[in-house]
Amino acid sequence: MTPASRLSDGLGDIRSTRLLMAKGVLFVVLGLIAGGTLIALHPSLAAVALLLIAVWAFCRAYYFAFYVIEHYVDPGYRFDGVLSAVRFLWRRRRDRR
Repeated sequence: MTPASRLSDGLGDIRSTRLLMAKGVLFVVLGLIAGGTLIALHPSLAAVALLLIAVWAFCRAYYFAFYVIEHYVDPGYRFDGVLSAVRFLWRRRRDRR
């Protein structure tokens, strides 16, 4: 048995709505703690603006990776995570050469 198959044997998709909501809340709390700490360490308008731009840009990149590619670039491909999207783009770039 390969390490990857052993890992996938014990882990499945989260099906509990309550657990999914708790996971989402924890992501928000983690982001607020990290952003708040960054602003506390560097309390300036420039730091706040750069943090907001970074968050916005990463949200747009996430949207691009999981919506735009699936719906407009290759509707037949289904991504299962960020690495899957990166592999798809890498293969597509390599195949065009």
